[in-house]
Amino acid sequence: MKVGLAEDVRAWEYVLPGGWKILAGKTDEDNEALSLRIARANDYWFHVHGVPGSHVILQAPDGEEPDKTMLKVAASVAAHHSKARNAGVVPVSCTLAQHVSKPRGAKVGTVEIRKETTLKVRPGLPTAFTSSGSI
Repeated sequence: MKVGLAEDVRAWEYVLPGGWKILAGKTDEDNEALSLRIARANDYWFHVHGVPGSHVILQAPDGEEPDKTMLKVAASVAAHHSKARNAGVVPVSCTLAQHVSKPRGAKVGTVEIRKETTLKVRPGLPTAFTSSGSI
């Protein structure tokens, strides 16, 4: 089942060839909504390690799994929408959305993750995409 964005969630949206979609939150509230309400269990979740930035969700077409290249594209978007935008190579945490949760009593936009891997990428946006800019 595909879940659309709620009207109160603002995010950058990148639609890639083959039906892949990348969503990046604009505020702490949007990040929390993307991570905890919008993301499906098998979507991939990204965030730059140790630096403020957008929570990024990679949504696959039904029945498909991302390859390493697609994961790195989404990680590059996370790096671009962070305070590390002008850095060289940036470490980005990646996990399935089902491994993202909110700690009890944590401030808005704060999550904890399990079973993460780290991808090292350069910040950037996909070269072939259509973007609605914001939702």
